[in-house]
Amino acid sequence: MTMNRIWIGFFLVSILVAAIKLAFWQDFFIFERMVESLFEGASTAFTLALSLTGALCFWLGFMRIGEKGGAIAILARLISPFFSHIFPGIPKKHPAIGSIMMNFSANMLGLDNSATPLGLKAMKEMQELNPEPEKATNAQIMFLALNTAGLTIIPVGVLSILSQYGSSDPTGVFIPILITTFSSALFALFLVAFKQRINLFKPVVMAYLFAGIAFVTSLLLVTVWYPQHAKVISSVFGNSILLGIILLFLLLAMKRKVDVYDEFIEGAKEGFQVAISIVPFVVGMLCAISLFRSSGCLDAMIDGIRWLCLQAGLLNTQFVDALPVGFMKPFSGSGARAMFQDVIQNPELGGVDSFVSKIAATMQGGTETTFYTLAVYFGAVRVKNTRYTAGVGLLVDIFGIIAAIIVSYIFYPH
Repeated sequence: MTMNRIWIGFFLVSILVAAIKLAFWQDFFIFERMVESLFEGASTAFTLALSLTGALCFWLGFMRIGEKGGAIAILARLISPFFSHIFPGIPKKHPAIGSIMMNFSANMLGLDNSATPLGLKAMKEMQELNPEPEKATNAQIMFLALNTAGLTIIPVGVLSILSQYGSSDPTGVFIPILITTFSSALFALFLVAFKQRINLFKPVVMAYLFAGIAFVTSLLLVTVWYPQHAKVISSVFGNSILLGIILLFLLLAMKRKVDVYDEFIEGAKEGFQVAISIVPFVVGMLCAISLFRSSGCLDAMIDGIRWLCLQAGLLNTQFVDALPVGFMKPFSGSGARAMFQDVIQNPELGGVDSFVSKIAATMQGGTETTFYTLAVYFGAVRVKNTRYTAGVGLLVDIFGIIAAIIVSYIFYPH
């Protein structure tokens, strides 16, 4: 499945559904709403790309400082025993290893704006090893599959929204989101490893995986024992790591007598060029998503799932009201955030502390913007043949949505 087929599919399905609504339900304004959504999608995409420019310039500037100062090489050596097994196509001491690790770290800490520039740098460095520049490599597919799993240790965005709307227990979603994203990441890892015939049952790989499980478990225990301090712990932990990395980069660069400011400027220039290059890809994807939503296709999917659940004899179908968040998240982070806020503000669903709102929060924090990520990351390195990346991403998204529902029914009262 390629991005080309997905993109065409959005348009064809949306226009077909709109034509049916016009012919059989006399919805005379459906085409008008769809055309308006195209312009809105294009405007949103450009604004999004423009807002990303600053983050790209800043982080690629600091990544260049890290490279020149040797910090990236040190970080790469720490994780290379594990990455050398799951990314066999990348040499152990290649700069891409450090960039991949930095990207994963930013994602896990909920630092979305920071993660994207680092991910783009990782893709560019992996592309330098690509013998077929227009075709995705195994390493790039594994990297993006793990990205679409959206492993998050600190869901800063979700916690902020719940606090903003006056939740009595905003940190109550911490454990469910952590379990959901960790499960999705493991699913993505094993799925791609199976496809690429990578043997994960090696002592080194299992040691890193068990270390990750132990780390996640320790965070869970801290949250359970000190729930009243969970948000403060999350904030201090995430931001102190971020500032610690910046300080490490600066100190090592100073030790090597690197002209830090000049190197930062050179890296920032690279970030500006990357920002310009991704604008067309973001515009194309968000316009297609806006058309799909405005045509009513998304609402039809939700109604169809509700009907199927009722036909299957499921008595508790409350999770269906949260599905718009889960379905929108792979396509648009801002769209999913808007739907999450709609669920919270809907009095018929019980408000911010309702069961449906908790499920929506878990879906919001436990899934990733798959198609946006694929469009931006592959667009930045001009890869046209994405091979099975989109298919894997969709499977991981489906797994994440199902995991979020199951975990929610276990953890939240309903």
